[in-house]
Amino acid sequence: MHAIQISETGGSDVLEFVELDDPVPSSGEVLIDVAATGVNFIDTYQRSGLYPMDLPFIPGPESAGTVSALGEDVEALSVGDRVAVAFRAGGYAEKRTVPAVMCVPVPDDVPLDLAAASLLQGMTAHYLHTDTFPLAAGDRCLIHAGAGGTGRLLIQMAKRAGAEVFTTVGTEAKAELARSAGADHVILYSQVDFADEIRSISGVERPLDVVYDGVGKSVFDASLGLLRRRGLMATFGNASGPVDPVSPLTLSQNGSLFLTRPGLFDYIATTEELERRAGDIFAWIASGELDVRIGETHPLADAATAQDRLEGRKTTGKLLLIP
Repeated sequence: MHAIQISETGGSDVLEFVELDDPVPSSGEVLIDVAATGVNFIDTYQRSGLYPMDLPFIPGPESAGTVSALGEDVEALSVGDRVAVAFRAGGYAEKRTVPAVMCVPVPDDVPLDLAAASLLQGMTAHYLHTDTFPLAAGDRCLIHAGAGGTGRLLIQMAKRAGAEVFTTVGTEAKAELARSAGADHVILYSQVDFADEIRSISGVERPLDVVYDGVGKSVFDASLGLLRRRGLMATFGNASGPVDPVSPLTLSQNGSLFLTRPGLFDYIATTEELERRAGDIFAWIASGELDVRIGETHPLADAATAQDRLEGRKTTGKLLLIP
């Protein structure tokens, strides 16, 4: 089979297109013929060394495909089942092995490319608005990068919960995508200071209940200054670089704020959580309540191009690799 392998960390040129033996499922695992794999910022963090991994390494935690072989002691799945995986490296390949307990079934009315495009970012948006800070009607939230994969899904879920949504984007084209997802206030950070604009729109110095931030360093401080007393900052990504260390005293001085750096794995720690979140995502897609936008697809061999475009903020919606 063909795969993308990382043998050393660094720039995108460390992504090697290689031919490897087909993997064989061990006990409790299944072999999946990959139909599509999502490209995510975590892949770039692993490639650069920000998130150290044992090398050589095949990235790609998120993919969907069809079960083609079973290891011993697998009873819940069968050959031919359509499944998706959200948190297990190895998706940058034509075939991959995965523990059966980490697979979620994909309903027949959800295409496999949409499953691959929605699971990781969809479940991230799901836990952020249901558990990290449970949004309710009337809450005010800021969602950075509202035209991105996670951002656009989170906007739709926040509106579904009845929240008032502020979001930031870099271009007018991206602004239209955020508006189409239902955002109430779309701010072009390239044209105005987003914090000043939010204060102007709201008429309040610190109007926000929660900030959902997948951008990181470049927006963190200004975002913190927008939170109301006992508001919550959820910083879940580093698109502009990791956030500088924060003194706990800063949180106290700004109104007893809460700060969390959540990760998906801790919100799908049980089979029940995993299946509940994935089930909601797929049900909303099937019913038309959740619009998943696939921005670009790239051949597996062009993984470096896809990652470069993601890091350069040249994309909207979801990037997929097709083996």
